[in-house]
Amino acid sequence: YIHAEKLRHTNAEAAAALARPGRYHTVADNPPGKEAGGSPGGGTAELQLVESDDPLEAGLDILAKPPGKKPATLSLLSGGEQALTAMALIFAVFLTNPAPICVLDEVDAPLDDHNIERFCDLLDEMTRSTDTRFVIITHNPITMARMNRLYGVTMAERGVSQLVSVDLEGAVKLREAV
Repeated sequence: YIHAEKLRHTNAEAAAALARPGRYHTVADNPPGKEAGGSPGGGTAELQLVESDDPLEAGLDILAKPPGKKPATLSLLSGGEQALTAMALIFAVFLTNPAPICVLDEVDAPLDDHNIERFCDLLDEMTRSTDTRFVIITHNPITMARMNRLYGVTMAERGVSQLVSVDLEGAVKLREAV
């Protein structure tokens, strides 16, 4: 009985916080890419509560409209469109409430080369507009080439792993000095 009462009290507090105007409603006002004149490549998206008006009981649908396409739920988009939509949502939240670090694991895997460039441009903008440090785990050479520093694990001899670090900004400065 005591736990049920605490849960009801916590749910009431959370519902009241979600209903208050303020930071919970500013994600839509801060789309990623806004500083560059709009979201990367255009398009829009919105979050919709489904199956209940109570935010704590409802499901959440993401309705996205990539440039030149009709609005569709996330499950009906291609893998690349899903990835870009999810990254735009993550970055919009970071613009609203930045965290000190963000780890993105293979988020560029479903993207073609053009969209990888757009993703890297957006990531550059995010690093300029927030104090968040981004750790990107990738195997994509385009993404790796756009990063400031690379870390890797190599196995020079069987069973012996070695950590390798390359400061790409330092390498570029060194090359320009020669």
